Amino acid sequence: YPKAHAPVRVGCQASPREGTVRWSSAAKASVVKINEKASREKILTLESMNPLVKALEYAVRGPIVLKAGEIEKELRKGIKKPFTEVIKANIGDAHAMGQRPITFLRQVVALCTYPNLLDSPNFPEDAKKRAKRILQGCGGNSLGSYTASPGINCIREDVASYIERRDGGVPADPDNIYLTTGASDGITTILKILVSGGGKSRTGVMIPIPQYPLYSAAISDLDAIQVNYYLDEENCWALDVNELRRSLKEAKAYCNPKVLCIINPGNPTGQVQNRKCTEDVIHFAWEEKLFLLADEVYQDNVYSEGCQFHSFKKILYEMGPEYYNNVELASFHSTSKGYMGECGYRGGYMEVLNLHPEIKGQLVKLLSFRLCPPVSGQAAMDVVVNPPIPGEESYSQFIKEKESVLNNLAKKAKLTEDMFNKIPGMHCNPLQGAMYAFPRIFIPSKAIEEAKVHKMAPDMFYCMKLLEETGICVVPGSGFGQKVGSYHFRMTILPPAEKLKILLEKMKDFHIKFLEKYA
Repeated sequence: YPKAHAPVRVGCQASPREGTVRWSSAAKASVVKINEKASREKILTLESMNPLVKALEYAVRGPIVLKAGEIEKELRKGIKKPFTEVIKANIGDAHAMGQRPITFLRQVVALCTYPNLLDSPNFPEDAKKRAKRILQGCGGNSLGSYTASPGINCIREDVASYIERRDGGVPADPDNIYLTTGASDGITTILKILVSGGGKSRTGVMIPIPQYPLYSAAISDLDAIQVNYYLDEENCWALDVNELRRSLKEAKAYCNPKVLCIINPGNPTGQVQNRKCTEDVIHFAWEEKLFLLADEVYQDNVYSEGCQFHSFKKILYEMGPEYYNNVELASFHSTSKGYMGECGYRGGYMEVLNLHPEIKGQLVKLLSFRLCPPVSGQAAMDVVVNPPIPGEESYSQFIKEKESVLNNLAKKAKLTEDMFNKIPGMHCNPLQGAMYAFPRIFIPSKAIEEAKVHKMAPDMFYCMKLLEETGICVVPGSGFGQKVGSYHFRMTILPPAEKLKILLEKMKDFHIKFLEKYA
């Protein structure tokens, strides 16, 4: 600028170093006063924020996990603890627990991400073939482009083919398939389109107790009505249709129940529904005109002999046209669980049956608000539903890796169940599937009284003590729901076998000392 237009600095002088200014103490004081006058109350406060968001609770990432994070920081600073590391057994994050990725899945996603690798001799031809097909479905042959809101068409076709193979030839229509950002996105989307009404006509959503906290959080966020039905702990967490009837009858007095959620295999409870139970649930939904949500993300995780995964879609079809052409069903799957454990890709799909044609358009409109699911997650989902087949170059390695993961999980499920059942004051039902244990724990009355002093639920108090004394982070059962007077915690079985044994031994020692202290 010309000198005549140079900025005027009041109460300051130029520093010998060009471009810097030194402020006098008087000038600084003046600025502080101006800032004090300019400050005003925040627009967004705890009082003014959305009350539905404030009411949300998500136990698997709740207070116990925040405390675990604080302890980790203290350990890094060198603060002494009775342990050297925090073991986060609170969430089903397979790779964080040391599970190795499936090679073929990572190869295909890598090829899609960096297509120059298609010329590399280090990648198998069957992986290249799948990557090329996915890229051809992307705008500009790039994973970085938006896709159609329901997902890439060829991947939706592959999902439909997978469902047909899984269900023994039951037909699947790609137009009923919607790719999602993990299963959670699909579940919340369907709930959002289902919730309506006010007062006693407000939508009620029936969920199992214990439940995965996504459901209670989504229901709270949508200001819908949570309707609890209790799984039978004395009968390996079985679902009893008589309990569904009781729950529905009571709920009709204060809301309009029109959604029934099923988690199979169960989270956090690990049970696998038998065929008869699934038939009974479908009949109940048909009879009571309920929209069925089938959370089937653990469909590959079945361990107990005599247990088998039965998809709701397959059983619905086999029950005949009266059911298959009328019961509205949304079923969900994900890349995050199973043998894949690819939580971070946020890949998933939902298949939605018997939607009113006009509602289909509304669903696509709702999905379009988020533009499209992550395209790398769509590619990962494609590998899950379109894996190597016999005769292809990658088949033997793929099967070896897949079976290794599932066999290890089965062994760890049995190890965990057996160990918990040897601990006094603890009982664990058979871990038939999924990737968690949900043992019942005895908490002495003295400990319950101390928990009240700390304004904690008794099982939260127990889990906090466990974390502070052993470094083991698990989630209290109160975060999933449980019958009054019973106490549990959820723990993943994902740590490597040797680490899991050490963890279980530590838990045994802690529990015995806890009982002795509060007896």
